[in-house]
Amino acid sequence: MSLITLGIESSCDETGIALYQMGRGLLAHALHTQIPLHSEYGGVVPELASREHVHRVIPLVHQVLKQADITLKQIAAIAYTQGPGLGGALLVGASVANALAYALDIPTIGIHHLEGHLLSPLLSDPAPEFPFIALLVSGGHTQLMRVDGVGQYTLLGETLDDAAGEAFDKSAKLLGLGYPGGPALARLAAQGRSGTYKLPRPMLHSGDLDFSFSGLKTAVLTLVKQSPDDNQTRADIACAAQEAIVDILAHKALAALAQSGLSQLVVAGGVGANQMLRKRLNEVIGRRGGTVFYPDLEFCTDNGAMIAFAGALRLAQQQGGKDYRFDVRPRWDLQQID
Repeated sequence: MSLITLGIESSCDETGIALYQMGRGLLAHALHTQIPLHSEYGGVVPELASREHVHRVIPLVHQVLKQADITLKQIAAIAYTQGPGLGGALLVGASVANALAYALDIPTIGIHHLEGHLLSPLLSDPAPEFPFIALLVSGGHTQLMRVDGVGQYTLLGETLDDAAGEAFDKSAKLLGLGYPGGPALARLAAQGRSGTYKLPRPMLHSGDLDFSFSGLKTAVLTLVKQSPDDNQTRADIACAAQEAIVDILAHKALAALAQSGLSQLVVAGGVGANQMLRKRLNEVIGRRGGTVFYPDLEFCTDNGAMIAFAGALRLAQQQGGKDYRFDVRPRWDLQQID
């Protein structure tokens, strides 16, 4: 019988639990989002996030066990998000994972949060094959990576300031939209008129694969201050902001494929759920003869499935151990992992 891995994700404001079995795939998963809790504050409050994880993680473990119709004794290993993320939130998942693994006498595997996102499209059908280019666009990260295998990641380019997700969120806040800002801005942009406003595309023709979004945020601020405060104008500005972000991401992703000679692009992270970005990437990469792979929409945001899956792949490489002393890594470079 193939080994079953329990995955625990608690890096920020989602508590995700999942069970993955090699040969069978994802057995069950559950997710609790804290968006309603943090929305009144306009962003994530770290202390509240940690406390909510404490309340939710054990009930969700019981929930996925029931869904999969298995017992704790059938679990072969526990994978948990070790970093990066909010320190207190990470500690909740890490402590539960190691305490439970100690009680069951099974190994634990600390997973890099971005590796989980990076590998999440492999859960879909069809799935990409190594090697491929990955565009990581989560809330705080925008990176282009060459992926040659599990643990074999080469950084090609990254943001020098704000991430794409932050550009969405900050632009949304300037337009008076709620939290989370990215989906709210995309909904408003759908009502906007393309071409009404032209915003800058920082570093679009820089000749490298790095990104910059802080200048775009400043341009949105200036445009908001200079424009009428009515619904159509706000929608037009949202449309212009989304178009600028999508243009930058698509241009750089296409350049990464051209420079590497590869034809597969994987898009992972919360911004990967943006429908305009998906449409644009499918168009420009398709014209080049390439293919774009995305995780299922439910796995674009933080989730336990990607952690369980990454853990299962690591377990297959005979990684993990029974030293239940642990630490978390709120700041952790993806290229530092083995």
